[in-house]
Amino acid sequence: MLNRVDQLEVTEPGVYRVGSGFHFNRLGMRCSAEGFSGLEFAGGIPGTVGGAVFMNAGADCQESGDVVDSVEIVTMDGELQVLRRSELAFGYRWSSFQDMKDLAAIVAVTFRLTPSTAATERQRAFLERRRRTQPIGERSAGSVFRNPSGAETSAGRLIELAGLKGFAVGGAKVSNVHANFFVNFNGSTSQDMLALISHVKESVDKKFQIELKEEVKYVPYRTQM
Repeated sequence: MLNRVDQLEVTEPGVYRVGSGFHFNRLGMRCSAEGFSGLEFAGGIPGTVGGAVFMNAGADCQESGDVVDSVEIVTMDGELQVLRRSELAFGYRWSSFQDMKDLAAIVAVTFRLTPSTAATERQRAFLERRRRTQPIGERSAGSVFRNPSGAETSAGRLIELAGLKGFAVGGAKVSNVHANFFVNFNGSTSQDMLALISHVKESVDKKFQIELKEEVKYVPYRTQM
């Protein structure tokens, strides 16, 4: 499904009402260029505004939920609702939308940002660090696993310590740059990627007794509508 709800409206300085299909990267770049802080991390991150809020996307000590003012949704009954920040909850790669049984879609999000003359420079520093530490330019879905709760080591470091950097299944491979990024380097199929994810989970669990939890979401393939 392709989300075409991609409007953007500045309702007042620093307040952006954005369609859920608007590119998250574009939003982060624009807000920073206009001198507002809170979404600098979004520069360079693929995906849409709706997906970023649903997952509470974050990096560099910033998270989407930190600057959400309100969210417009459609329920399974077709009702349009506006949820204020006080009615929502956000955690590490989690939002209360993930537990809403009657949620059909996020339609639009209003973000409230703070003025900052350093926003562009901060974003530039974030992007430069990512270029050095992540496989920018390679085909991936971003971080595959959440960092384990209560563990002192990140998911990527655990995968690296398990000796899996560069490990491949078919056309899918654990990145040599950052082990929590799995890249399509040679015509990977979904089965290649699923098999790689499964192997990495089993290997890390066997070596460290830590069960990695996916950050990515699985969408079943349907041949008929």
